[in-house]
Amino acid sequence: MSSLDVSLRLTGKVGRKRIGVNINQVKEIPLCRRTNIRSLSFVMNMAKSTVLRCVKDGTLRPHSNSIKPQLTEGNKKVMFMARPRFDENGIELFSGKIGTMETKPILSVTKDISRACLIEKVLPTIRAKWPASDSNNPIILQQDNSRPHIGINDLEFIEAARQDGFDIRLCFQPSNSPDLNLLDLGFFRAIQSPQYQKVPKNVDELVEAVERSFDEMKEKQLNYVFLSLQFCMIDVMKDSGGNNYKVPHLNKNGLEREKNLPLQLHCDIDIVNKDLALLQQ
Repeated sequence: MSSLDVSLRLTGKVGRKRIGVNINQVKEIPLCRRTNIRSLSFVMNMAKSTVLRCVKDGTLRPHSNSIKPQLTEGNKKVMFMARPRFDENGIELFSGKIGTMETKPILSVTKDISRACLIEKVLPTIRAKWPASDSNNPIILQQDNSRPHIGINDLEFIEAARQDGFDIRLCFQPSNSPDLNLLDLGFFRAIQSPQYQKVPKNVDELVEAVERSFDEMKEKQLNYVFLSLQFCMIDVMKDSGGNNYKVPHLNKNGLEREKNLPLQLHCDIDIVNKDLALLQQ
């Protein structure tokens, strides 16, 4: 029996052609249009994987500036009280139905304007879209701590929030904890990338770009943000209420394709017990 020759008979360079990045072309792109891999690949009409490969081999160097506030012991306890509850097996009792609302002052926003926005726009929208079978359960609107926001005991808001049998309440996000605010954690980031690609030159163009980015955002991305929120909550508990951690990044698209994307996260019962003991001190 004669041996079979399976050696490669092609000559010269073979295989997939490696696509490079023109550094001079990158330098000519305005900074606002290359703030992340997605926006840079969009402008250069290249695949995100190609740009990512250039980052990994050192051809491109990313730069970010993430400043986290130093937390006091009081901050940590306040943040703990805003944590989700877990059952005896360490399973998070998180329904994913906590909404977030933010009305950052853009010119001259006052408490009266903020209250009117809540009563006339936010509350009617919630009533129109909220499942009727779940209207008796509390609905939480989380605000950040900017001055124009109304207090949680605002009588005018409370009266309007109780109409039609709803139980809608206000709360403030824990201090120094942007990772626990869905807007800061993922929603703003998700709409900023396409917004930057439109390069607005004045306020009107900026508003139009933000509204268009909001309309183009897919529901799947919001589901991903809720999942990231749960990961951050668990990391905060691991750090005993602190913020000495990095926002976890998962291959959510890949997990969803494999039908392995979780809806609820498991927290180790030892972490829960440790943090409960800290709160009781």
